Amino acid sequence: MEHFWTRGSVDKNKALVEQLKQYGIIRSKKVAEVMETIDRGLFVPDGSSAYIDSPMPIGYNATISAPHMHATCLELLEEHLQPGMHALDVGSGTGYLTACFAMMVGPQGCSVGVEHIPELVASSIENVKRSAASSLLDEGSLSLHVADGRQGWPEHAPYDAIHVGAAAAEIPQPLLEQLKPGGRMVIPVGNFFQDLQVVDKKLDGSISIRSETSVRYVPLTSRAAQLQDF
Repeated sequence: MEHFWTRGSVDKNKALVEQLKQYGIIRSKKVAEVMETIDRGLFVPDGSSAYIDSPMPIGYNATISAPHMHATCLELLEEHLQPGMHALDVGSGTGYLTACFAMMVGPQGCSVGVEHIPELVASSIENVKRSAASSLLDEGSLSLHVADGRQGWPEHAPYDAIHVGAAAAEIPQPLLEQLKPGGRMVIPVGNFFQDLQVVDKKLDGSISIRSETSVRYVPLTSRAAQLQDF
């Protein structure tokens, strides 16, 4: 197995991004740059095939999304991840997307990851420390917390961008409240049949929702429910 500091992993990560560009999933130069900078190989369990376009189990009945889903969410949120903005990643898992958000909003911005499995939060912090986002973690503009993501993270609200990495039966009210007027949330909604919904809060506070694509995510649930079969 290649260690993460070998040249090969960087080349493979770049090839993955190139493939997503060829398929038209990545269209933005900024999204391509960030996904090249944050090596996915640092954010998957040892021995996993990090650079194939597939979701992967990360333990605790959780998964890391496929690269094309991460790219899709970054594309949808790009305008709301400008330098200095605030981003919230609910169900942050391995910390990959939280790190991407942090690179986009920069040291003047704020990227918060919330995950209810303490072991995943601990390992995600280690993952980020090995990545290009490590200085943002040290400076505090990137933070990862153990909490119920359905309640959001009020401390740094309101958020310009909210991403939810697990499917909700309906959009949690606290997340709608923590979305800034002019902000956008991307969230999978549904039980068996799920849609990736794009939720825009207009400047007057009204909400508009559209479905982007059909998806399959693990459910957004309580820690106890997630771990019951584990």
